[in-house]
Amino acid sequence: MPVARAVGRGASVVLIALLAACATTAPPGGEAPPVKPVEKPVEPVIVTPPPVKYETPPRAATHSASAAWQPLLDKAEQAVERGDYEQALALLERAQRIDPDSAEVYLGMAEAHLAKGDTAQARVTAERGLLYCSSAAVCDALRAFTR
Repeated sequence: MPVARAVGRGASVVLIALLAACATTAPPGGEAPPVKPVEKPVEPVIVTPPPVKYETPPRAATHSASAAWQPLLDKAEQAVERGDYEQALALLERAQRIDPDSAEVYLGMAEAHLAKGDTAQARVTAERGLLYCSSAAVCDALRAFTR
């Protein structure tokens, strides 16, 4: 074991010598360079952007739904005058898909059914139209079918 002890001491001496060589010494003929202080890491600055305001762009003036189905009612009225009741009802069903809550469309449908001779369907349609009625004139016209 004496050999292992001697090797261990030798390794310790070499290690101490290496560490001593790493010590700061002045270069020959001058001063040692100044030691820079270790800078503290700068914490990241989190910049929160201002909240974005989403504004709805102004819409162009739109017409009410009646502007879309009114031409269909006019064409349906012309079809009833010609006696083409199926065409009139088809046009009125298109108008109803555009605005299913329009009492005026129901009134047109009731009139077309009555002109076709289907009084029972005219009455049922008028009763349903009364659910959506808002103007006195249309309400009165729909009530006339239910009597």
